[in-house]
Amino acid sequence: MRITVAVPAQQRADVQRNLQLLNTQIAEANNRLRTSADQGGPNFIQNAILGPLRDKRISTIDRIEIAIGRNAARPNLNAAKVAPCTLNTSGGASTQQPTAMPTATKTATSAPTKAATTAPATKAPTTAPATTAPAATTAPGGTPVAVNGQLSVCGTKLCNQSGTAIQLRGMSSHGLQFFPNCVNAGSLDAIRNDWNADFIRLSMYVQEGGLASDPTGFTAKVNGLVDTATKLGLYVIVDFHILTPGDPNFNLGLAKTFFADVTAKHAGNNNVLYEVANEPNGVSWTAIKSYADQVIPVIRKNSPNSVVLVGTRGFSSLGLTDGATEQEIIDDPVTFKNVMYTFHFYAASHGADRRTAVARAAKSLPLFVSEFGSQTFTGDGGNDFASTTAWLDLLKSLKISYGMWSLSDGRETNSVFKQGTCAGTTFKGTGVLTESGRYIRSRILTGVGSPN
Repeated sequence: MRITVAVPAQQRADVQRNLQLLNTQIAEANNRLRTSADQGGPNFIQNAILGPLRDKRISTIDRIEIAIGRNAARPNLNAAKVAPCTLNTSGGASTQQPTAMPTATKTATSAPTKAATTAPATKAPTTAPATTAPAATTAPGGTPVAVNGQLSVCGTKLCNQSGTAIQLRGMSSHGLQFFPNCVNAGSLDAIRNDWNADFIRLSMYVQEGGLASDPTGFTAKVNGLVDTATKLGLYVIVDFHILTPGDPNFNLGLAKTFFADVTAKHAGNNNVLYEVANEPNGVSWTAIKSYADQVIPVIRKNSPNSVVLVGTRGFSSLGLTDGATEQEIIDDPVTFKNVMYTFHFYAASHGADRRTAVARAAKSLPLFVSEFGSQTFTGDGGNDFASTTAWLDLLKSLKISYGMWSLSDGRETNSVFKQGTCAGTTFKGTGVLTESGRYIRSRILTGVGSPN
């Protein structure tokens, strides 16, 4: 499908860059198809390649719409219709799209994600991070960090400075490159003081226009947001958000550099947790553990006592998506202290069978749900609040911490803010929240989730 719209001269470069990104996404998907032959179960290609590819395409098409809309009426490029891709007869992803742009118009065709949607216009900063760690900031009284202090892992639980098992409840950002305006002092103040949340997870995508495209700028952005959250007394999870490719070893060198820089900047903090690999996929636990064994020493050099979260096989499903179980981790655990293993779920896709598996695994492994949604695993579709409540009740009983995806204002149902919220300054109250946003605010604030 070919769509031609007028593009203001001021936005031609931005639109051109995003059209080229569509081709990059197709190329990455094709490469993934070639290198992951015979991996996973019958739904592997859809879940691991085509589904994420669709989401990336939606994000990119949204950014094209936004770019045009800065100086003209925002067009509707029908992202939901043109984004899905299918395998061609040769087994590859959809063919690449043209990027040539006429003087007055821009052409987009059937264009190729963890789902990103309407992204605000602000670009990521490019200033270099500070090289000297500042003195530790004292958390405001009564805040999560002031109350609980330095966290640690005791047995299978997350514990506070007194050795008492606790549960943290919070939010995950969407990709910081997709929604650069949504995590800020105002939104963080809202989740801390209006929602009573305990932490923010900063999802620093590595590919898809993220960290790898501007390591200096995005590292500075993460460092700045850690500082902002710290002043509010929030805990922060710094998430090295790998997704495509799913083998974290692909980004091993960049991970070491990133975590060396961030831990050096925040060496004096007692509120930062480090998530070394978001959702490993198409890769063995042995390979994931090898990666963690090389990255954790980098973190420990500057932050010897921080809690480290390690992603698990099959999109952080404890291997369940790949037909495995937690037993492979139990048999060959990461041996560093203060390590927890991540589990992710999406309530409309993952139900009682996975809850049973988590309850079983929690007897042997320290678990942290660093990401979940009330929708399907695509991050979109109808909210299943009955399943979400069953999940959160289980996590409460097991004292397993959780963070909801996502602190964003996109058009997909995972966004907790209504579209356009992040362009403004009001983040408190229910008026700016979507159905999923109202539910999680209510759950954290009162213990009972309500979308009303």
